[in-house]
Amino acid sequence: MNRRLVIFGAVLIQLALGAIYAWSVFTPWLVKEGWTRAETQWVFSTGLVAFAVSMVFAGRKLAAWGPQRLAVAGGIVFGLGYFLSGVTGGDGFWPLLILIGLVSGIGVGLVYVVPIAVGMRWFPDKKGMITGLSVAGFGFGALLWVKLAGSWGHLIDHIGLSGTFMAYGVALGAMIIAGALWMKFPPPGWKPAGYNEDRSASEDAPGEQEFASSEMLGKVQFYLIFLTFAFSSGAGLMSIGLMKLYPMEALQNARIPEARASAIAGTAMAVFFSLANGLGRILWGVLSDKLGRKTSIILMTGTQGIIVILFTYMAGNELLLYLGATLIGFNYGGSFALFPTITADTFGAKSVGQNYPWIFLAYGVGGILGPILGGKLGDMGNFPLAFTISGVAVLTGTVLMLMVRPAKKYSRK
Repeated sequence: MNRRLVIFGAVLIQLALGAIYAWSVFTPWLVKEGWTRAETQWVFSTGLVAFAVSMVFAGRKLAAWGPQRLAVAGGIVFGLGYFLSGVTGGDGFWPLLILIGLVSGIGVGLVYVVPIAVGMRWFPDKKGMITGLSVAGFGFGALLWVKLAGSWGHLIDHIGLSGTFMAYGVALGAMIIAGALWMKFPPPGWKPAGYNEDRSASEDAPGEQEFASSEMLGKVQFYLIFLTFAFSSGAGLMSIGLMKLYPMEALQNARIPEARASAIAGTAMAVFFSLANGLGRILWGVLSDKLGRKTSIILMTGTQGIIVILFTYMAGNELLLYLGATLIGFNYGGSFALFPTITADTFGAKSVGQNYPWIFLAYGVGGILGPILGGKLGDMGNFPLAFTISGVAVLTGTVLMLMVRPAKKYSRK
């Protein structure tokens, strides 16, 4: 099989999975239906936690089921969650929490690890690049699904929330099943022409040692990487959940009319954040092949922490809001290219399908702490404090990453 087809299948799958980030386009409608801001974030957080936890199961089943069957199963579950939420009416808290939050979140978790694991097997010479490309669709997908529901397709206006959820369910499931056609591992022993084991770009890795998940969980490197990812993803996920609500409030406080404020905030999320989120996955992945994963993560989290803190001063100004949304999205997206590859470099590339889901549980932790913190403080009228706390946490992760050293196996004599 031409390995470039793996990229096509991976991007198609990830475009569909990016619908999880389109949740913010539905929150203003749900608030008008009587939901609290915290309730809107509970659905989002439930989806993120289900996503992260089910990835551990997917990693353990990857070898037994095969990547293609695992992706198809996840696509069916993901699509059904959205479709059935529309069947139930599309605006009830508990149905959406269970179907979009829990069921669709599980579907994302079953599929997400597949393109990463398959891509690294086909592109051992460019792990950062292929991981960035394979997950880029996840970021760009938010733009697609937000805009289809809103200013491009006007689906919510034309067919309502329930109709939009049903249409999304069919489309999302079909895209993932189609992309799964190319989700196959290369034959045993296969290597690309001219490939040699040059590890100069990954100076943080100790060699070609492969760690089982049980061995990885006993290493301090796992916990340092885990916490850094949790702090970084928590800040990014909080920003995603509030990228419409908080700027709308800040812009209106700056005496910008509600309709204009809504349009500006929507553009910040659907265009600037989403595009930067996708580009960040590609560019940080490519940069990490040159700079090394540890150095790249230090640069990414250091700048992210500062920007998240400064966002409290940027949200009420149109141009600064666009700049802040771009930078936060760019660095947030980079996490999904850098943390899989530092996992592969530190604990073994062949084991990344089993090991990265454990690292990715940090995303679930961030998915609970970040959005719920933002929602609670938002209901208290203090969005700026939420961003300040999150920014400080990301900078703490930068310090933790400075402490990461290569993992080594010690033989018993």
